[in-house]
Amino acid sequence: MKRFALLLTLIPTFIFAQHSISGTFTPAEQYTYAFLYHATPTGAEYVNRAELAEDGSFSMALDSTMNAGIYKIVYALPPEENNFDFIYNGRESIAFNFNLENGLDFTDSRENQLWASYIKSMEMINMTLSNFYTQESTDKKAYADIVKTLNDTQNAYEDASKDLMSSAFVKANTPYIPEGFEDLSTYSKNLKRTYLDHVDFGNTLLQSSDFMVDRVLAYIFGMSANTSNATYKKDVDHLMTSIGEGNIQLKTILYEMIWSRFKSMDNPELANYVTDNHLLELTKQTGYEALTEKLLVYKNNTVGNKAANFDLAITKDGKTKTTTLHDLDIADQYLVIFWSSTCGHCIDELPKVKALLADNTDLKVIAFGLEDEADNWSKMIGDYPDFIHVLGLGKWDNPTSNAYGIESTPSYFVLDKDKTITAKPYDVEALKAILK
Repeated sequence: MKRFALLLTLIPTFIFAQHSISGTFTPAEQYTYAFLYHATPTGAEYVNRAELAEDGSFSMALDSTMNAGIYKIVYALPPEENNFDFIYNGRESIAFNFNLENGLDFTDSRENQLWASYIKSMEMINMTLSNFYTQESTDKKAYADIVKTLNDTQNAYEDASKDLMSSAFVKANTPYIPEGFEDLSTYSKNLKRTYLDHVDFGNTLLQSSDFMVDRVLAYIFGMSANTSNATYKKDVDHLMTSIGEGNIQLKTILYEMIWSRFKSMDNPELANYVTDNHLLELTKQTGYEALTEKLLVYKNNTVGNKAANFDLAITKDGKTKTTTLHDLDIADQYLVIFWSSTCGHCIDELPKVKALLADNTDLKVIAFGLEDEADNWSKMIGDYPDFIHVLGLGKWDNPTSNAYGIESTPSYFVLDKDKTITAKPYDVEALKAILK
């Protein structure tokens, strides 16, 4: 667990406090601060922080003017991975215990205790139903009993939460209730078909919470063991229909997350499908120019597209000639490597690339050095006399590295004679497999 080491300007303690949020983190030595944020549909606004006592406890006063809504406690770095939501209705204090092994337990706050109890109850029933299918049981009475318990539990919590903000979450989480016995295949299809039916995408409370994101990502990525690209595309399109008209900001946030997931899955077909059919239009409507550029850079560097052009110089028979990548015509294949003389991984891999290609006369290496200054780079390139070397000052702000979407070094691009990208190997071993 990473400890907080953030230096933030202290905000004065609220004077007119009606309620408080308090908690205890264990093991205490793993934590130092609790940071309070107000979650909104488009982000999170810093509110206050509290230093933890030796026993891991803290207490933070809540200003009487604080709006009811979703709030977030961040307890470690990175903040996007070490946080949890809670509901603040403006009428009660919140208290909890957080333990690495047992997770989060609210000890005070009807709102949060009811929601946590509901989730636990539904998980237990779903586990019972899962065990029923795992055992391949055909006991229809037992099945009917499970379904009745599921339905009764949902109704009971809807009644119990009628005067609470947590009602929005209970209703949004309404499970699929079979009308009669269903085999696993039928149940799974119906579960997914109805998974978003009760989500009010226009509800700002849901929009501000992790629930909305978790629900959507579970629908797209978590409900099928083996999903084809065709199925993913159908689900991505169905999500847009489920959200309905408006909610442009929400759609942009959700579809950017979906695009990023496909990108991390190394599935450019689906990432670009999201771009072309949904996200690019959303970024235009919201004026999100930085994301527009990121989408287009990724798309332009997909295998099958022509590599971005840049200037370079080649030396032959003691004469140096300036040309461009697109005009280069000296090999059947090219390997563009973005590297840096200050990158330990690059220094390890470049000699391996040199050895791998020592006898390959059909491929020419273009080593594009991303550097803050030229001195160290100038010394190192002498070890690779057969490479075409290009100096890219500005490093991460270099226009060529930006055009190629470089996020780390070394990055490899295999090009054919016409400078079309044919492969983007992750490392030397992947490059070796591709060249074979």
